[in-house]
Amino acid sequence: MKQTGFNSFRTSIQWSRLIADLETGAPDPDAVRFYHAYLDEMIANGIEPMINLYTLNMPEALQKQYGGFESAHVAELFARFARTAFSLFGHKVKYWITFNEPIVPVEGGYLYDFHYPCKKDGRLAAQVAFNIMLAHAKAVTAYRELALAGEIGVVLNLTPSYTLTDSDADKKAAGYADLFFNRSFLDPLVKHEFPKALCEILAAHDCLPTTSKDDAALILSADIDFLGVNYYVPRRVKARESEYDLDYFTPEYYFENAVDPQGRFNPYRDNNEILPQAIYDIAANIRDNYGNIKWYLAEIGIAMDRQSEGEPGADGVIDDTFRIQLMEEHLVQLHRAIADGANCFGVHQWTFIDNWSWINAFKRRYGFWRLDLETGERQIKRNALWFAELATSNGFTSDK
Repeated sequence: MKQTGFNSFRTSIQWSRLIADLETGAPDPDAVRFYHAYLDEMIANGIEPMINLYTLNMPEALQKQYGGFESAHVAELFARFARTAFSLFGHKVKYWITFNEPIVPVEGGYLYDFHYPCKKDGRLAAQVAFNIMLAHAKAVTAYRELALAGEIGVVLNLTPSYTLTDSDADKKAAGYADLFFNRSFLDPLVKHEFPKALCEILAAHDCLPTTSKDDAALILSADIDFLGVNYYVPRRVKARESEYDLDYFTPEYYFENAVDPQGRFNPYRDNNEILPQAIYDIAANIRDNYGNIKWYLAEIGIAMDRQSEGEPGADGVIDDTFRIQLMEEHLVQLHRAIADGANCFGVHQWTFIDNWSWINAFKRRYGFWRLDLETGERQIKRNALWFAELATSNGFTSDK
């Protein structure tokens, strides 16, 4: 990490690793020693730890006993875990993140069947979303009560929705997509309000979650110090042209996903669209509609597969120039946004080393360093050398 120019690194404390008693929040002594050593090593090398508490890591016991975040009780258990982590490591960690991409457990577990518990239930999806926000709010409250000298925030994957045409119907469809996938978490956690239109839609489909006034008030009163934003690809939508044929509610009841026939696409990531302009649009939206809250680009990455990256050259470096070129285009848009008033304080490129994915294992490679799955060897990519220079000089020259 130090060789790659990192001055900060976002990593996680695993709920089921740190906590020995999931009901009380009592820690495991071996885990406490491990995490202290881990944090100390980062700090000794000049790398500021940014600690995340949840990314798709529900303890199996809580999923089996309570249904995970289907239960408000699990939101309380998460807060106990968070309080334990804050108490143990708060004097070393200045930046805390409650959840990374909290909408993904909702989408994967209750709408689109790509993550456990693989249910298809619109009402449960809404309930889980509410309880995740409740868990976040309880954790933020615990952090404030401990009066630690750091900051706490949340990381959301924000995906702008774009239309194929300028028709009113397509614009309305894009508004629905933005409401479900962005504003559902962004509005309560940053603007301190539940979107009225979303509540009305959920009520119309009998999908409103079971809540209490006190829990709703707690969610809306939990102030965060910063927002993290993950961005990879834009969303293209259009008004529904075909009949909705699922037997349970999903956001696609109100729109259809689309592909821009004139778009640019990444051949190494399922032909996902490439749209650097979206970075500027995200930043402008935060600036204009969310109080210009302090934020950072927590994840942005360009996927390639191992074959497209190729083997190391004579200099021992893997040539992923394709990735560098696209990163430059995206960062030019971020620079433009900052010049226009965006309150962005940093960037984390995904990711340090090729990592395993729930969906595609090691098919998509993002790392600055290659991980050889047979030998465990780390091999540097040209992107790492580019990033190290960028981090050292805090800039780069581009004609984009």
